Amino acid sequence: MPTVNHWLCVLVQTPAHASIGSVLSYQSPTLLPPGTLVRVPLGARETLGVVWDADAAQATGELDPGKIKAIGGVLEGIAPLNVRWQKLIRFAAQYYQRAIGEVALAALPPQLRGLSATQVQRRLSRAVATAARVAQPAASPSDPEPAADGAVGAAVNPGSGRPPLPELTPEQAAVVAQIDCEVGPFLLFGATGSGKTEVYLQCVQQVLARDPNAQAMVMVPEINLTPQLEERFRTRFVPLYGAAAVVSLHSGMTHPQRLKSWLAAHAGVARIVLGTRMAIFASLPRLQLIVVDEEHDPSYKSGEGARYSARDLAVYRGRLEAAKVVLGSATPSLESWYLSRPAEEGGRYQRLHMPSRVGQVKQLPQVRRVDMNHQPRHAVFSMPLLNAIRARVACGEQCMVFLNRRGYAPVLHCADCGWKSACPHCSAFRVFHKIDRTLRCHHCGLTERVPRACPTCGNVDIAPIGRGTERLEEHLAELLAELRRPGTESTEHPEGLPVRVARIDADTTRLKGTLEGQLAAVHAGEVDVLVGTQMIAKGHDFRRITLVAAVNPDGALFSSDFRAPERLFSLLMQATGRAGRDAALGERAEMWIQSFQPTHPLYTALKNHDYPGFAAQQLQERQQASLPPFSSQALVRADAKTQDAAQGFLNAARAAVSQEMVHWEGWAEVLSQVTLYPAVPMGIQRVANVERAQMLIESPSRTALQHFLGAWQPVLHAVRRTPEGRDVIRWAIDVDPLAI
Repeated sequence: MPTVNHWLCVLVQTPAHASIGSVLSYQSPTLLPPGTLVRVPLGARETLGVVWDADAAQATGELDPGKIKAIGGVLEGIAPLNVRWQKLIRFAAQYYQRAIGEVALAALPPQLRGLSATQVQRRLSRAVATAARVAQPAASPSDPEPAADGAVGAAVNPGSGRPPLPELTPEQAAVVAQIDCEVGPFLLFGATGSGKTEVYLQCVQQVLARDPNAQAMVMVPEINLTPQLEERFRTRFVPLYGAAAVVSLHSGMTHPQRLKSWLAAHAGVARIVLGTRMAIFASLPRLQLIVVDEEHDPSYKSGEGARYSARDLAVYRGRLEAAKVVLGSATPSLESWYLSRPAEEGGRYQRLHMPSRVGQVKQLPQVRRVDMNHQPRHAVFSMPLLNAIRARVACGEQCMVFLNRRGYAPVLHCADCGWKSACPHCSAFRVFHKIDRTLRCHHCGLTERVPRACPTCGNVDIAPIGRGTERLEEHLAELLAELRRPGTESTEHPEGLPVRVARIDADTTRLKGTLEGQLAAVHAGEVDVLVGTQMIAKGHDFRRITLVAAVNPDGALFSSDFRAPERLFSLLMQATGRAGRDAALGERAEMWIQSFQPTHPLYTALKNHDYPGFAAQQLQERQQASLPPFSSQALVRADAKTQDAAQGFLNAARAAVSQEMVHWEGWAEVLSQVTLYPAVPMGIQRVANVERAQMLIESPSRTALQHFLGAWQPVLHAVRRTPEGRDVIRWAIDVDPLAI
């Protein structure tokens, strides 16, 4: 009998804006269920694909069998991706205006895309063997938890074999109880040091203990926060569920590591997945809890490819999976804060509050403002702040100085002719890095040696302008050179060792393992003053730091970006939370802010630790200006060979709306709710010799904006094929952009 082939629709990752699309038809000797991973031919190569809508494909009878290729093979041993995962991918592709194949394949481990079915089977067998070899848990995961009535936070029965749980504060216990018995989503508004991580741990433990097959996902915004989080979760859960129960997923892992973690999560072997924004697409077939720590952080928004928000997708996925979602932050995003208003006012999140710190010291660090208008001109550190740092170091305490600009200086300058160290490929300056005498562009990566003299006039007296963390570290070491570390006197050093100033930023943590080593030195007390960027300002539990200082944070106060004040307040509040986390030193904790605008309302709210007041003022301003969350926005960005070409493409697409779409039947009402602004250059309009422009689309209705963007996509593709789009390299839509 002749072999009967079945039609399959398969998602593949085709080049962006390819005319062939990302859902292709193939033949298969067997009818495979949607979600099955297969190898399929695509052009001259074979690639990974995901079977999609098999029933619809089977009903397509007009396809020519002679032109439809057969699949190359099925990845045996890997269960199909479930329906809920498929719905998540479909929603993300539709909402963020990307090809569904691009989103689906980008969500899978890179190594999975490059391996044959045989190679994947070999790795799957190893993963199963590893899971079988792990130590047995100390107690059965299905053992019931202590009763909820009055037992929250109490030590467990010593005979149960489980480690005792830490005693919860009344605030923590109330929050855990609410999350356990109510639906959510929840916004956990907890002060820095209030014990939010312990709440996450307890919630995860309750979910896993209640259901022996349950899984949980905990996300953090940045890779450098995952090691300490993983250590806490492994300490708590490996004795209960075995070494394979906790895995991580983030871009800092090698491809084999990511594949191993993904397979463990997909098979249900991993009970807890810790990761950054990419983890939101992980396949967890029995997901029951999602935690998004530091939910306000902009790192949860992807800046390339499908520009998705992992925080927002977490809320959507929670609904799909019937899983509870906890968003946690000491400074929630204004969007989440607005959504957590009372239900009778239209709120959709349930707000939980933990205003007190854990431990004996309940008060938050005192905030001191220094008016730099009264300090000597060009002073980097005011005398009051410098004296405070010296006093803390003399007492054996640690200080942290925060400046969100790496490098030695933002620019080199020639006073004779006005030359500056501009990047020849970008509309930005190359940053001077003194440690290796280089000029580096932080946008395109161009790195060159510092010239011996001005390239324009030959003047040898070229000087740095401004300060970065590298220069700040050097300057602070000079100012503290006469100090000695207490308790380090010896025969060799009778006066003691000099004060150690260390720096943590993207330049000092390039090599694998360097960040962990530097953080360990801080925790061990080997560092007296820590200088760094936002990498050190959030998420770290530095027990000996009692003074935090922000140098020159005024830039964001008058930025054209309406979100700049929100980000600054959040960053400073997070930095404040690094001080006084040890009960013995908490009463001495201080946050110093050097500013030329010390009476600005933002600093006043920060001094009072008044996030609700700050949020109310910001939301009022945004409502008056019809800005998010009171409207919805999208950006269309275009890269081209020239700025005229980039803007011309966008303006042509804008003109097509009034010339074509306005005449479409039934679209008048939608278009009346959408405003398209003229194209403008991006803030940094040239990167790596590519000109960039953008166009803002705004609407008071999210539904109207989505309908418009979906219908506008074919128009954009059509304009791309016209003379106006000839010199365009690429274009993309960014829904709910964070930077405009």
